[in-house]
Amino acid sequence: MQDIWVVIGATVLLGLLRVWINPVRKKQLQTRHVATGILKQLTPAYRKELEEHFPYFQKLDPQNRRVFAARVQAFIHSKEFIPRGYTHVNDRMKALIAAAAVQLTFGFRHLNFSHFRRILVYPDNYYSQITRRYHQGEVNKKGIIVLSWRNFVRGYADENDGRNLGLHEMAHALRLENAIANEEFDFIDPAVLRQFDELAMQEMERIHSGENFFRLYAATNLQEFFAVAVENFFERPHAFFDYNPELYKCMVRKLKQDPRQWLRIDPIPV
Repeated sequence: MQDIWVVIGATVLLGLLRVWINPVRKKQLQTRHVATGILKQLTPAYRKELEEHFPYFQKLDPQNRRVFAARVQAFIHSKEFIPRGYTHVNDRMKALIAAAAVQLTFGFRHLNFSHFRRILVYPDNYYSQITRRYHQGEVNKKGIIVLSWRNFVRGYADENDGRNLGLHEMAHALRLENAIANEEFDFIDPAVLRQFDELAMQEMERIHSGENFFRLYAATNLQEFFAVAVENFFERPHAFFDYNPELYKCMVRKLKQDPRQWLRIDPIPV
C-alpha cells in the first residue's frame, strides 16, 4: 500500500514539474528561435540595405549570408526602435543598426542581446541631462542602446580608420550582456576574459607612454579599451595583428571569428 502512494506521489510531482518546466523551456526555445532567425525571414527592404550598404554582409559566402540575414530580422523583431528628433526609424536605420549587432555577435550561435529591448536613434550628437554633456552614443544598463545616426553612418563610410560608433556601442552591450544574469549571459570563456583584461591593461600603459595604434580614449578604462579594440579588430585586422598578435588572437577567441579571413567563418545552421 505504501508503494502505491509513493508511485502516486511521484506521478503528481512529475506532473507539477512539467507544468513549471514547460513554460521555462518554451521561453528558452523562443529566445533561441529569435536569435537564430527561425522566427522570420529577412524582409526584402532590409535585405536591400544589407546588400547595398553593409560591407561585412557583402563579404560573406552565400550560406553565411542567409544566416546573417535571418539574425538581422530576429534582432529587428525583438527590439523597439524609438526615434528622437525623427518621426520614425526607417528601414535603413533598423537594418544597419541590427547588422552592426549581428556583425559583432556572428561567432556565437544564439545571441540576440536579449537584455537590450529598446534602441533610441538621434539624428546627430545629443545632450544628456544625466551627464550634462553631448554624446554620440551610449549603452544603458537598464536595457537601452542609444545611437546618433549621422555618426553611425560615418563609422561605416570609412572601413579602415578604426572608428565605428555602431561597433563601439555594440561592444559595450556585449560586455554587459555577458555579465547580466539572463538566458544569454556568461557566453564568453572566463579564462579568455581574464587574459584579455591582462593584455588590455598592458596596452593601456603603452598608450599612456605615447604609443598610438589605439587612440588615447581607449586608455580610459577596460570597457572603453574593449570597445575601441573591437573597432580596430573589424576595420584594421591585419594592422592590429601585426601590432599585437597576442591581443588580436585573444580577440579572435573572445568573439569567435577572425576578420582577416572573412570567408572562413564556419556556417551556422538556421
